[in-house]
Amino acid sequence: MKISVFLPCRAGSERVPDKNMKPFAGMEGGLVKLKLSQLSRVHQIHKIYLSTNDSQVIEMAQSMGIANLVVHRREESLATSQTSTDLLVGHANSLIEEEHILWTHVTSPFFDEFSLSRAIDMYFEARCSGYDSLMTVKKIHGFLWADGKPFNYDRSIEKWPRTQTIKPVYEVDSAAFIAPKSTYDELGDRIGRRPYLLESTELESFDIDWPSQFALAERLYADKIGAK
Repeated sequence: MKISVFLPCRAGSERVPDKNMKPFAGMEGGLVKLKLSQLSRVHQIHKIYLSTNDSQVIEMAQSMGIANLVVHRREESLATSQTSTDLLVGHANSLIEEEHILWTHVTSPFFDEFSLSRAIDMYFEARCSGYDSLMTVKKIHGFLWADGKPFNYDRSIEKWPRTQTIKPVYEVDSAAFIAPKSTYDELGDRIGRRPYLLESTELESFDIDWPSQFALAERLYADKIGAK
């Protein structure tokens, strides 16, 4: 069963200018080059489909010499800040022919080749247990409120319970979504009706969305590389 990657990467980041190609921790080619390098080392991946409207990204990606990389120039109508994820689901479905699709993002620099390989193995294992897809999540143990009241603990029972005893909630960290292509066909979604929630570590789940997060990720990455 072949699994291929959908890696969306549009030009024109509004929160972090040139986020995709901006040098990251001294690395030219930035987050795109880092993610493509990670993906190229995952042995289970059949093809890597990079979907972008950024000419600089296309030129850099093609220069990397990755044998299983497919670079697709995305239409501008599918590369605006208003483009919905639902529309990209249809785009990914039309682009990829393989039986299973792994959707990931360059903004998850710490979800590396080892994390990706583990996620793929866990996906196929989970399918044998009745799950139909997989997505990575961050477990949250804490006092969470909504609409003026707590929603993951009961103050009428205990006003301030130990956080370890609070029922956890899970935040989708967008590091990886894996599902059969048939799910894209039938549900128009990148997960099925019963996804397996794969818990990421705190570092794996780090997602870059703001300038401060980009700067922090650079420091963390430099520390990580320096520790090896």
